[in-house]
Amino acid sequence: MVIRLRTVTHSLLALSFCWSGLAGAAELGRINATGGLLNLEGSGGGGLLPWSTMAGLSTDPGVDWLAGSAFVQLDDYSVHTVSVAGSWNDRAEWSLAHSRLRIDTHPGSLAVDQTLIGGKWRLAGDLIYGKVPQISIGVQARWLQDDALALALGADDDFGIDFYVGASRLILDGPFHRNWLIAGNVRATRANELGFLGFGGDESNDYALAGEVSTALFLNPNWAVGAEFRHKPDHLHAINESNWYDAFVAWFPNKQVNVAVAYANAGTIAGQDHQDGFYVSVNVNL
Repeated sequence: MVIRLRTVTHSLLALSFCWSGLAGAAELGRINATGGLLNLEGSGGGGLLPWSTMAGLSTDPGVDWLAGSAFVQLDDYSVHTVSVAGSWNDRAEWSLAHSRLRIDTHPGSLAVDQTLIGGKWRLAGDLIYGKVPQISIGVQARWLQDDALALALGADDDFGIDFYVGASRLILDGPFHRNWLIAGNVRATRANELGFLGFGGDESNDYALAGEVSTALFLNPNWAVGAEFRHKPDHLHAINESNWYDAFVAWFPNKQVNVAVAYANAGTIAGQDHQDGFYVSVNVNL
């Protein structure tokens, strides 16, 4: 635990130093925080799932570059993701991430590494105005660097692609006279435990549909609280995947830096019950 917390601390400090170099950056066009965070998969949105908004805050014309670090510590597992992402004209997003799952064993530990490439495209609607919310489609490609554990559990592949369609709406002056963001996705996936345990399996090798929901209440322009839910289907007979959820507090001190801390609950992972803990994410707009 000490080593993992030290890793998180170093990530926070490194990104905080970047902050000082961003003080003179130009003001960006969209409302603060509407680009979300770079999550565990490198996409812009909440901590556990993407939103249909593009990462960053630029409007047309504009290009954003972002860097982020996300870390979740559960009872017997931890996940650390380092990612970079970009967006163009509030229309398209691309991302590249490296993610490591560390499994506590006695003695020692086991690590599973994964590379993710993501893309997102805005199709229709607007986050704030009009009758149609902002609607986007997205794709996430994943490669396992070591498939031994996945294949031992019955997975079919070490590579997989997720497809999703999402909608997001920011309600101005909503309940309690606060701004609310509501986001949801429908995902087609073959991934087992976010892809760390491979793709497809002996239970089912077909794509399954999964629902995802996120909401954030903005207490003021710089602070938000919210929650997320991510449904995860079963493809492996050896494990029964649990749905994931979290409750978070996010701080947006300016349009260049985002910080979020959350309680995360992943239920049962590979037979290990009561997998809950904390989540922390730090992002900077370059």
